[in-house]
Amino acid sequence: MDREFLVDLFANFGPVTIRRMFSGYGISADGTNFALALRAGLYFRADEATIPQYEAEGSKPFQYQTRAKTVTVNSYWQLPARLFDDTEQLSEWARAALAAAQRAALKKRPKARKTAKKAAATKKAAPRKAAAKKTAKKAKRKR
Repeated sequence: MDREFLVDLFANFGPVTIRRMFSGYGISADGTNFALALRAGLYFRADEATIPQYEAEGSKPFQYQTRAKTVTVNSYWQLPARLFDDTEQLSEWARAALAAAQRAALKKRPKARKTAKKAAATKKAAPRKAAAKKTAKKAKRKR
């Protein structure tokens, strides 16, 4: 799939941004990545609300092979081939994929804040722990 083909494919959906990613392209709308166009096919973002739709079509999640194993990425599912000929239905699936990507982004935000708080607490605690270790070592030497 080349860039021009993807632009035409998403014409009914609306404006998309297409950027080089991995061995293909990342496709986003409104600053949210919702699709991957790779050598293996076109994959849309999916979640618990949309995965049953992909399963009903016989689609599979994105997979890639490492030296040790096959990795399955359940957040991206292959677009059914029949949709390449029906841009109206493809647009509906793309809207659902964008919504799934936006829901996933909302879920990530609170975790990032908690992580930042934990990191700040760890930075504050680190000097105290180091001082406590030094004090314990000094006490052992005196004995």
